[in-house]
Amino acid sequence: MSDHKIVSVRVHTVSVPAKAVHSHGSGDVSGINAVLLELTTDTGITGWGEASPWPVFTGTVEANAAALHVHLRPHLIGQDPIQVEVLMNRAGKVLVGHNEAKAALECALLDITGQAVGLSIAELVGGRQRDAIPMSFSIANPDFGKDLEDIAVLWADGVRLFKLKTGFAEHSFDVMRLERLRELYGEEASLRIDYNQGLPAYDAIRRVRDLERFKPTFVEQPVKMYEREAMAEITRAVDVPIMADESIFDPREALRGAQARIADIFALKLAKAGGIRRALEVAAIARAAGIEVYGGCMFETSIAHAAGAHLMAAVPDLILGCEFYMSTYYAEADLATEPFPVRNGLVHIPTGPGLGVVPDPDMLARYRLELLE
Repeated sequence: MSDHKIVSVRVHTVSVPAKAVHSHGSGDVSGINAVLLELTTDTGITGWGEASPWPVFTGTVEANAAALHVHLRPHLIGQDPIQVEVLMNRAGKVLVGHNEAKAALECALLDITGQAVGLSIAELVGGRQRDAIPMSFSIANPDFGKDLEDIAVLWADGVRLFKLKTGFAEHSFDVMRLERLRELYGEEASLRIDYNQGLPAYDAIRRVRDLERFKPTFVEQPVKMYEREAMAEITRAVDVPIMADESIFDPREALRGAQARIADIFALKLAKAGGIRRALEVAAIARAAGIEVYGGCMFETSIAHAAGAHLMAAVPDLILGCEFYMSTYYAEADLATEPFPVRNGLVHIPTGPGLGVVPDPDMLARYRLELLE
């Protein structure tokens, strides 16, 4: 046991508008709606975490705010924050689901622990395998002309990974965009395709095969999350690697997905797995099965981005890059005291101790909708 005790649990609901609407196979998004968890100890250490749900994918802001304030708060006050696994195990017993809230809780606990012992979160969960990761930007504006303007800026900034959101319009629109991007940027651009569950299973193989001529690095989640048998059939039928996102949340689903070989790649996300350490378990299962992983994100502020970056820094093998572009290129503003570290097309892992990123009080007040304490 340590000398630290949690004395304050504060839950901030925030809404940060986006610079542009992003369209997906499962719906449109026009901003970041998230819950920030603030834990403070009697020794003066404050830890931060973020729940960043999406109603059509993982859950709602309202449910996660209530999970933290109503259901988990009583089990945190007076407890030792260094006992991370003890508290996370308790959270799992008193509250089913709500993985985003649990990811926020784990992050805040690890942030406190890292500050207490002088280590970054990546070092706490296994070590820094890398200091920077190539960043992928999602092309999702229904106004492709505006997207081309943004891509030109990103290209000048050193970004070379682009994930095209598809399935929200006609197939011809997807083909046109891929043709144009290959004309403009050639083979130097790594183009990825993400349907966000947007294809009907009966037609998915034909559609994916038609896009293989553009040499995509992978095709992500072509069909509905529960159509895992169809995912496996698509993976076997096409040459381009298939990535599972919505179909793989936690280690149990990763095990079943690996056994059925539903994909060649798993997308790692804190909000799905319920935290960094559970996501590392997903990565370990994938590695044992010869399945690659990719650093995905939800619609997040710098707090969750930093946690995701620490996660991906600790993954032993990582060849496909990560996202974590929201604070820099998507959101109206970055809530952190310092800009999230994206430079030259790379996400640089925040340096410790702890999370290495904290909200700016003025920015937090500006974009906060509600404070529960």
